[in-house]
Amino acid sequence: MVVRTGGRLCWAVFAVIFAGCVAAGSAGAQTRPTDAAASDPVAADTSVSDTPLADTAASPVPAASAPPGNVTTYHYDTMRTGWNPNETVLTPGPTGNVKAGSFGVLQRVQLGVATGDTANDYVDAQPLVVKALTIKGTTQDVVYVATEANNIYAISASSGPALGKILVQRKLGPPVPRPLHCGNNGPAVGINSTPVIHLDPTDPTSGGTMYVMSYELVNNAPTYKLHALNLMTLADKIAPAIVTASHTLTPSNTTYSFDASVSRQRAALLEANGRIYAAFASFCDLSANKSRGWLLGWAESNLAPLPSNQLENRLSSAPHFFYLSSIWMSGYGVAAGPSGALYFVTGNSDASGTTYSPPNNVQESVVKLSADLTTLVDYFTPTGPDGVGPLDVRDEDFGSGGAMVVPDLPGQAAPTLVAAGKAGHLYLVNRSSLGHNTGSVLATVSVGACWCGPSYFLGADGIRRIVSSGGHTIQLWKAPASPATLQPDRSFGLGSGQDPGFFTTVSSNGRQAKTAIIWAINRPTDPNPAKVTLSAFDPTAVTGSAPVFSSVAGSWPNPSANANLVPVVANGKVFVASFASLNIFGPGGTLAPLVVAPPAPARAALASQIFGKILRIGPSQIIIQPATGRPVTVDTSKAVAADQSVAFVVGRAVHVFGPRDAAGIWHAQQIQRAKDSPALWLPF
Repeated sequence: MVVRTGGRLCWAVFAVIFAGCVAAGSAGAQTRPTDAAASDPVAADTSVSDTPLADTAASPVPAASAPPGNVTTYHYDTMRTGWNPNETVLTPGPTGNVKAGSFGVLQRVQLGVATGDTANDYVDAQPLVVKALTIKGTTQDVVYVATEANNIYAISASSGPALGKILVQRKLGPPVPRPLHCGNNGPAVGINSTPVIHLDPTDPTSGGTMYVMSYELVNNAPTYKLHALNLMTLADKIAPAIVTASHTLTPSNTTYSFDASVSRQRAALLEANGRIYAAFASFCDLSANKSRGWLLGWAESNLAPLPSNQLENRLSSAPHFFYLSSIWMSGYGVAAGPSGALYFVTGNSDASGTTYSPPNNVQESVVKLSADLTTLVDYFTPTGPDGVGPLDVRDEDFGSGGAMVVPDLPGQAAPTLVAAGKAGHLYLVNRSSLGHNTGSVLATVSVGACWCGPSYFLGADGIRRIVSSGGHTIQLWKAPASPATLQPDRSFGLGSGQDPGFFTTVSSNGRQAKTAIIWAINRPTDPNPAKVTLSAFDPTAVTGSAPVFSSVAGSWPNPSANANLVPVVANGKVFVASFASLNIFGPGGTLAPLVVAPPAPARAALASQIFGKILRIGPSQIIIQPATGRPVTVDTSKAVAADQSVAFVVGRAVHVFGPRDAAGIWHAQQIQRAKDSPALWLPF
């Protein structure tokens, strides 16, 4: 464990080389949707400072959270705290009801059976919960699950014989089969991001609106559609918005247009400021000559696009014609602060490490935007050995993790935000003055490589806790009001596979002692049966304590794609959605968890493929070490020239597609990133 406050840490630089040159190539008032004229009903932003709230007493409920019993957005609220402070039923063992023998699966639901979509019903999106909703004449709690097959399920979440019954389901359209052959998803991509729900108790015909982004084949062309769905029927309330956008590049003054075929909408949707926001990234960093990071917005009332948008990389040229600056955050959502300002973290750009140039390219950074998307208000970019240039060269995205707004407390030294990425540093920064690349860092701690996102809760002692989940460890950090810093509290281990990190949430009955529970879902450590496990930890237990409860909770039979699963706690139950299944846990549950068997391959593999770790890099070839046998040579020229290759880093694993000639040389048609563990090197 390493802690340093008031500045950054210095770390050893890893020796890496980039191979070859890529050929040139190309929370204001809200209303339900109506058929009003296409215009933005929200006035221009008047405050984006995100200075501390004027409250004189701390509230345990973060800003812009749903009414008790409802989970309407990713990580519970627009700050993305991951904290449900209204859980009055569940308490940790041994004196509580969350422990072996008294807690387990109450109901299990297999997805995709009626539609024949089981093989594609991977659940990347976090489930959402609406309390006391009337569907087909019966009032009950409802859990919503969205899948990569573009299926949406409304499932009964009320205790009793109907628990787990599918009430309504809808398929939004045919998903896109494995875009760009990217293995970083299941056999198809449909609904990849977590939807968001706006509740409207004044509308008895719908109860509210679910906003969801589907990825569909329309006339055989990949197309993004933003839907506004009736919560009771899942029917569109208004016509879906087809995602389009354009932005001017510099210095060429040419127009770059949104390209759905190379853009991945992965980060959770955000509802804030009377708008719906969606961020876009890439598929496996492929077609990086075309793909760039976007943040787009639409008026919530009618899905009219905002007049302005944010393109994170506006450069018209780069040394390797490699752009990106994606917003992906492993599915974590764009956050909104108390004033409505927007926060997110961007990923890597050109592997030369030379293209950082805000505001025209803001890669490897925490970014703060105005709510109308017109103004880059501020940004924080790491510097030094683990700064923007080295991160670009090493393909170590800061943006593999999300940014969480830390709720304000009276008397605090500064309003803050935390974020961590692949390099494993969790930064606490002053969100009212991010400091650009000179830094306004209040504390930096080591948490382990993070394909993950932080959580938060306010302890019974009145001290804020940040929950990090990098590497294979849950770490708690005290975040006192003053001084603004991070202090180590305690930590717990979690066996997890694939890329380092995982996701957590926290439940408690306000600040009541002995009610807080940290929930986590690991990533599978083997490809078959690829089980995932739900674990519950008592945050007051001593460092290294075992979970108070642990159980298999589903499966994720895709070793190439991280299981970014988020446990959802509401009304005395815990919902875990994974591959083609929903397991509902609660006190008294005795059922065996549903684990769906891996599907047959959805398509024929390319001519041939091989995995290996890069040993050496040359101008047009790499030498890789397979799981067994001698090192092999890979000709990279065709893949690089076609913009179908990731950047090369010595020691990193790659997945090579292409034929092998009589001399044993592999001629790559495409080169993707692979997991570091050879146990997960399986062809698809």
